[in-house]
Amino acid sequence: MSHLVPDSVSTEGLTVFLHEQIPLTRAMDLRATEASAGRLVLEAPLEPNKNHLGTAFGGSLHTVPLLACYGALWMVLRDAGIDGHVVVKRSNALYRAPVTGPIRAVCERPSAAQAADFLADLRRNKKARMELRATVAGANGKPAVEFDGSFVAVL
Repeated sequence: MSHLVPDSVSTEGLTVFLHEQIPLTRAMDLRATEASAGRLVLEAPLEPNKNHLGTAFGGSLHTVPLLACYGALWMVLRDAGIDGHVVVKRSNALYRAPVTGPIRAVCERPSAAQAADFLADLRRNKKARMELRATVAGANGKPAVEFDGSFVAVL
């Protein structure tokens, strides 16, 4: 599987990885806009993700933050030099307000201590689970969508 992993975790590399491995992300025109040690930010324009009311489609509002969490955990693996798979175990989204512009999901990356515990568990058991959260901001800057999920990495 190593041929699927970009040499460096960059916004461009993560975008390419998502487009190649999860074709829906290409149709959504999803892009990684920030990939730092502290957080991952994914964005998708409204036009290919809108509903009949002209606001962001609920499925897209669930998918973009889910993928921000997925990508953040994938980056933990990549940063540790581990070639593993990330899968979703559970996901939940609370929709607080409509989104009328680009969908911008922010996932705060796990702390160094959380990542170390997760990686130790993964190496020991060949799988490990992590809970992650992401938000999509609304027009007023407050969360329009609050997402939380449980993700599993396997070797």
